[in-house]
Amino acid sequence: MPGSAFDTPATYAVIGAGPTGLAAARNLQKAGLPWSGYELNSGVGGLWDIDAPRSTMYNSAHLISSKTTTEFTEFPMAAAVADYPSHRELRAYFNAYADRFTLRDGFSFSTEVTEIKQDGDDGWLVTSTGPEGTRTRRHAGVLIANGTLSEPAVPTFRGSFNGELFHTSAYKSAQVFAGKRVLIIGAGNSGCDIAVDAVHYAASVDISVRRGYYFVPKYLFGRPADTLNQGKPLPARIKQAIDSRVLKLFTGDPVRFGFPKPDYKIYESHPVVNSLVLHHVGHGDITVRGDVDRFDGDSVRFVAGSHGDYDQIVLATGYHLHYPFVDPAALDWAGPGSGTSPDLYLNIFPRSTPNLFVLGMVEASGLGWQGRFEQAELVASYLRAQREAPERARTFAARLAGPRPDLTGGYRYLGLERMSYYVNKDAYRSAVRAATATLTEGEPR
Repeated sequence: MPGSAFDTPATYAVIGAGPTGLAAARNLQKAGLPWSGYELNSGVGGLWDIDAPRSTMYNSAHLISSKTTTEFTEFPMAAAVADYPSHRELRAYFNAYADRFTLRDGFSFSTEVTEIKQDGDDGWLVTSTGPEGTRTRRHAGVLIANGTLSEPAVPTFRGSFNGELFHTSAYKSAQVFAGKRVLIIGAGNSGCDIAVDAVHYAASVDISVRRGYYFVPKYLFGRPADTLNQGKPLPARIKQAIDSRVLKLFTGDPVRFGFPKPDYKIYESHPVVNSLVLHHVGHGDITVRGDVDRFDGDSVRFVAGSHGDYDQIVLATGYHLHYPFVDPAALDWAGPGSGTSPDLYLNIFPRSTPNLFVLGMVEASGLGWQGRFEQAELVASYLRAQREAPERARTFAARLAGPRPDLTGGYRYLGLERMSYYVNKDAYRSAVRAATATLTEGEPR
């Protein structure tokens, strides 16, 4: 076809060169499977490159999990790297990872994938636009690894606001708040980070919350909090009981600071890893407000009946899953705006779409990039089995249409879009590793 180039059918496409895309490429490489990568940015790192076209990073951003629970096992971060690295350190880390395993040359950079579609029963056509123009290439399969935090979820509100309104995805520097009366809507991790930034520049900072949160400090007993209890996992009820008591000892009761009481148990929604926001609320730097009722010119009316006047509103309202280049039906998904996530076996495999995989559509406290690496290891093992152990591959493929394994670890997660692909890290990693073992049984490790 005019303007097209075709790869050999044996090549697998990797979409994205962030941490998950790098993990995908690395595992295909280890399995001896040829691959070609596509990346919108001019280099690797995904959202951790603050200059990338769709990066949602901001100047003060750091990991909310510690480096030892987040790094790739085969490539530990240097001892000199902080416990909670900045985005600058992480960009350098991913560049070093790509160079260490010679992954960079496999990617076409500054290249956007615009469509993927099946080509018969044994191939995929990937259409992309980049420095060489628009072209279509044929691959044996596609590994989608474009991340989950690039498409802003922007709710609608009654009324209109006269001031400046923007989503956290557009935020870069706290200087934008200089002298302004600021309202932040949403108290997730980004919202609380930005509120803490804003107190140093803004005339006033309010934060609007609909539900209660559990606030986890980054350090407990002088160590990164997520490095504690790394042995055999406790049953959900016991861990919830112990950790909720420990939190009250270290951070107190957030209700005393004006936050609503959570209507769920700890770990049934992602906790906020930020105790500085409580520090600033306690010092009067931040005022906690309830849910928004409507905008009213220069003011915002809250459900409880109070109101405030503002110059800026920041929407810390999260993100939607974003796979615009593929038919949602191929992912067993109702699509963007449905409030759901793709119905995938182990959050990776569609029921009946051959050789299409989603990597990184998984969230869990403590899963880290190694958890995504193990997803990629499973996919690479499956693809290699298709070539070298077809009976094992067929046996595994038969599972994909069956019931989904319980990945909750006994936790009852909130019925929210962002929690629809949330798992318990121990249950998830065990299930993924077990699946990989069925495909590689007897192989040397």
